Amino acid sequence: MITRRSLLARSSILVAGGAAGACTPATGVRTASSQSTLIDETAERTFRFFWDTTNPRNGLVPDRWPSRPFASIAAVGFALTAYPIGVERGWVSREQALERTLTTLRFFWNAPQGPAATGVSGHKGFFYHFLDMETGHRFGRTELSSVDTSLLLGGILFAASYFTGASPAEREIRDLAGKIHARVDWRWMQARAPFVCMGWHPESGFIPSDWKGYNEAMLVYLLGLGAPDPARRLGPEAWTAWTATYPNSWRGEGGSRHLAFAPHFGHQYSHSWIDFRGIRDAMMRDAGMDYFENSRRATYAQRDYAIRNPMGWKGYSADIWGLTACDGPLGGTHRIDGQPRQFRTYSARGPLGLPDEFDDGTLAPTAALASIAFAPEIVLPCATAMHARYGRKLYGKYGFLDSFNPTLAGAGLPVEKGAVDPELGWFDDEYLGIDQGPILAMIANHQDDFVWRYMRKSAPIRDGLLRAGFGGGWLA
Repeated sequence: MITRRSLLARSSILVAGGAAGACTPATGVRTASSQSTLIDETAERTFRFFWDTTNPRNGLVPDRWPSRPFASIAAVGFALTAYPIGVERGWVSREQALERTLTTLRFFWNAPQGPAATGVSGHKGFFYHFLDMETGHRFGRTELSSVDTSLLLGGILFAASYFTGASPAEREIRDLAGKIHARVDWRWMQARAPFVCMGWHPESGFIPSDWKGYNEAMLVYLLGLGAPDPARRLGPEAWTAWTATYPNSWRGEGGSRHLAFAPHFGHQYSHSWIDFRGIRDAMMRDAGMDYFENSRRATYAQRDYAIRNPMGWKGYSADIWGLTACDGPLGGTHRIDGQPRQFRTYSARGPLGLPDEFDDGTLAPTAALASIAFAPEIVLPCATAMHARYGRKLYGKYGFLDSFNPTLAGAGLPVEKGAVDPELGWFDDEYLGIDQGPILAMIANHQDDFVWRYMRKSAPIRDGLLRAGFGGGWLA
């Protein structure tokens, strides 16, 4: 199976350290006011990642920068979410955002679809995980991805909810968004119904894995349930079957009990667009909480794990934490201080004892920063501490770089990408679109419910939630 990691390994994307642009010097302890300034600055720099690196001719966003090996359709979804944030914060004009958004939606509506292995961008309304930055066609042998298509649709539907003006351009955005969403044949992706398959290859057919257990697939199922065409729409039994696979995901007791998923993006992606506060499905009614509270508890569990630091990695503390999918310094087993330690390059990472666990001492700022809406009281100190202690290597042109590993300071290991500072450790040299996107969206949600406010009006979102059995709160 072609995966993100195997594609990155085959692509010539490893660039020398320092390519990410000038870094902001580290600062001392910040007041509440200066913490807010840091978050505002980080949001604008993160927005600039999407605005500057996107191909203006088709709206495609690179999976990562500065190497720009191929476009990520999920990153496009986050870019479409970023543009209205930029308008409201005064970073670009409405006209600029409107033009970029319309270019993007026109591309995805007109991009060739079909079962061929080459020369197309998608099939059955779904799109390939990675696309060529210029042609927009399938990159390599990547998969037709149900989750990445859903992340793209999150941004497309947000654009439709934001651009509600009467001008021909804004009407066209709403029209294209509706048609792109309606074209997706969710039932076709149910290779083993009622579950939704993770993806499909023209060479080999459906991937032998379905979306089960608690993870980022909430958005997949909800968008499928919210489809307008009954012939392509998921039935309510899909949500029932998926949530029935939750039991192995529960961790903790009492007030810390929550549905767990080790890489923290699983608690962030769906929440970037959907306000789960106060609305509950049958599973959450039985649990006595909502999915927002579940993610808040999972965020605290991330910090608690860093405090315990069972593997003894350098740098972990109450104010330095966050494990998710991200770049890593190198692969294989290597000895540090006489102990064998396993490392990975790009990989999902998360606390030990949880589904999809792996910890090699590599921290990702997005794990904490994209949780700011859940638990600002612990995220703001973390952002401040990361900037103060590591900012001269970790914070640059587009905000926080993807990842860092303090344990490699002085270890003498030859890293496969990024660079090692002898005092501070290893630092990645790239920004990843799917890690930048949740940072910006969730800062906006933390500050004024910005993305959530507009998405509460989205018919596909509301319909999907209602068909999944959600009720209460803003759905009432």
